[in-house]
Amino acid sequence: MPSEHVEFTREMREAGYTILVPNMLEFHFSLIEKVLRLNGYNAVLLKNHGPGVMAEGLKYVHNDTCVPALLVIGQFLDALHSGEYDVNKVALIITQTGGGCRASNYIYLLRKALKKAGLSQVPVISVNMSGLESASGFKLTLPLIRQVVASLVYGDCIMCVSNQTRPYEYEKGETDALIARWNDELIAQFNRGRGLSHRDMEENLARIVSDFDAIDRSHERKTRVGIVGEIYVKYSSLGNNGLEAFLRTQDCEYMLPGIMGFALFKIDNRIEDIHLYGGNPLKLFVCKALMRYVQRMEGALIRAVSAHPNFVPPTPFAHTKSLVKGVIGYGSKMGEGWLLTAEMLELAENGYENIICTQPFGCLPNHICGKGMIRRLTQVHPGINIVPIDYDLSATKVNQENRIRLMLAVAHDADAKRQQQELLIAEDERQAACGGCAACGSCGVQEEKARRIG
Repeated sequence: MPSEHVEFTREMREAGYTILVPNMLEFHFSLIEKVLRLNGYNAVLLKNHGPGVMAEGLKYVHNDTCVPALLVIGQFLDALHSGEYDVNKVALIITQTGGGCRASNYIYLLRKALKKAGLSQVPVISVNMSGLESASGFKLTLPLIRQVVASLVYGDCIMCVSNQTRPYEYEKGETDALIARWNDELIAQFNRGRGLSHRDMEENLARIVSDFDAIDRSHERKTRVGIVGEIYVKYSSLGNNGLEAFLRTQDCEYMLPGIMGFALFKIDNRIEDIHLYGGNPLKLFVCKALMRYVQRMEGALIRAVSAHPNFVPPTPFAHTKSLVKGVIGYGSKMGEGWLLTAEMLELAENGYENIICTQPFGCLPNHICGKGMIRRLTQVHPGINIVPIDYDLSATKVNQENRIRLMLAVAHDADAKRQQQELLIAEDERQAACGGCAACGSCGVQEEKARRIG
């Protein structure tokens, strides 16, 4: 039976159809937008946000649908209704990862919304490695995949070091200015066909980390916060009500696990499926080759960041996976699956014990592997401090931020107790170092004791 949806054809590509790209990670996706343009696609990264996006999502999608689907579809419809684009010469692009969640299925909700809005002529391009759909006008070629992977690696690197630099910079705005400069530099390299080889990437990553480490900054201790959750709500300011901007106002340093971990998780799932249930040997070969390639890029990133002691480097995917052995099964792979649980343990291991778990309404796998694992995680890592925050279009931003403030209050109390304990330990070490400190007074221990007694 022939499909009813409109295919994105070679003729549409050659005619210069505008391809609208939904926004999730601003820096990563701004590079990917340029990559698509380099490969002959007239791509535009959407930046529209606000109440209009939510209203469009609720108008054309049932409100029982998960929040990421409502927001992505709302962003598309809001853009199409803005008058900025020719609706007869525009296409939409969206990923399909496979599995039983919206990442595979809400492409059909999008097409249904387009039909309801009288825009059924607009083609939707599916980006997937599962053979779910194809389009003659869009192909995942090897050069395109290399460029996309490079964009993800560079994006992860800059996200990692900038988040550890911005809270401490003396000159406000210096970190953001450096991000913009490297954005321009990488785009210029892509235009010259550079920045994609392993050697080029290693050199660029080393330079990126060195440049951020050179920013003059304080060395005070700030409350460290980790952010996990469903991939869209975790990264998208539209999805999480500007969570990162809010944390900056609370004098925090925050860490988000990189998108490379999620990419490796999805490739690993394909390999595990073939091992468990059988499958095409060629597909297994391709997945293993892709896994090795992405892990090689991951290794280059980790080495670049590890060379600078001021930064906490990303955790290798293999180690992250090992953290949940005996905690949650590897068969739990819907959505973020076991990776969500693993990322919380990864963050805690790296010193980010205060964790915000972003919970989008309607995402059952996220609630099970996120909120549902909190009790078990407190047993595995007793110092962990997790707060689940529900993101629903009917939820108020004030309520979400107040819950985060309560979590931070607990974190501040824990930090104060930890610092007091460190002072006591340091005092004991000073006394032990000078044989009990008879009464020489040179280190001030006797004076401090007298002051406390007095």
